[in-house]
Amino acid sequence: MRQAAVLLLITIGACATRAAEPAGSAPAGKPPQAKILAPLVPAADQLALLKSADPKIARNKKHVFDFWRIVYEGGHMERAAEFMTPEYVQHNPNVESGRDAFVRTIGASRKPRPVEATSHFPIISLIAEGDMVVVMWARKVRDREKPEETYQMTWFDVFRLDAKSGLIAEHWDSSERWGKAGKPPGAEFFP
Repeated sequence: MRQAAVLLLITIGACATRAAEPAGSAPAGKPPQAKILAPLVPAADQLALLKSADPKIARNKKHVFDFWRIVYEGGHMERAAEFMTPEYVQHNPNVESGRDAFVRTIGASRKPRPVEATSHFPIISLIAEGDMVVVMWARKVRDREKPEETYQMTWFDVFRLDAKSGLIAEHWDSSERWGKAGKPPGAEFFP
């Protein structure tokens, strides 16, 4: 039930970010062009996103946020064991499951750098319920048909924390296969 709610949230968010022009507005034989319905606004205070009246929810948000800043963004793969179970399950088709596979794959593209108090990624929100935490962020990508143009889309990373250890046990996102580039679309714009 909870996973269905997260998937619904992801679907609604993706649809709200971009929508097609009304039927019949595109020239015959041309697909409708996407329009941005509203600007994506990163949170003004990322640390405020960590707050919750429920201490477990607050702890889970902070754990994911710290993993994001220290390991994922900061490239400190030597600290992955503080945040992830060894059996970590990865649902992204480009990265194998297991903490060691994550360290190998993501570590190859993220060299260690100073860890900041907040993320340089434009985080819009952190949403949590039970053992699930969603990081919603604005992602800049190149238009596939007009590579000289870029646009922003909403990206969602979903994490499940192990109830016993409190470590990240599972991850979902909506990534396609990276193909020959060997990196996700928009990686050139990652902080």
